[in-house]
Amino acid sequence: MATKHRSKTAGKTGVPAADTGNGRAPRNSTGDTFFGWDGDVLVLNVLGKPSASKDAIGKPKGTQLKISVTAAPKDGKATDYMVRFLAPLFGVAVADIEVVFGQENVNKQLRIRAPKKLPAVFTDAAASAD
Repeated sequence: MATKHRSKTAGKTGVPAADTGNGRAPRNSTGDTFFGWDGDVLVLNVLGKPSASKDAIGKPKGTQLKISVTAAPKDGKATDYMVRFLAPLFGVAVADIEVVFGQENVNKQLRIRAPKKLPAVFTDAAASAD
């Protein structure tokens, strides 16, 4: 199901495929953390929480970042809402965020093209990795 913020390359991570035997790249291309970089593209693994009491970026949970939104999970609309919520927080247009997988699932991966800013959880994660 295509949405207006998905690019023509949706579903392709741009990361070279590891030798998994099936010719496809592994779904978690970020390693042991919730985010990684593919050039100037931020790859973000998300654990979504729809129908929340407020829109918020939460804490990392393993290799996912918890993001809560007030939108109800109906036909991928909560994911669409999440993309619109995140765009200004990363200083990008909605069209710069691609939903790689998980449009209608709480587990999702986003690719954010050339973010101009990063929420504090990213700088906190980078500092703890040092």
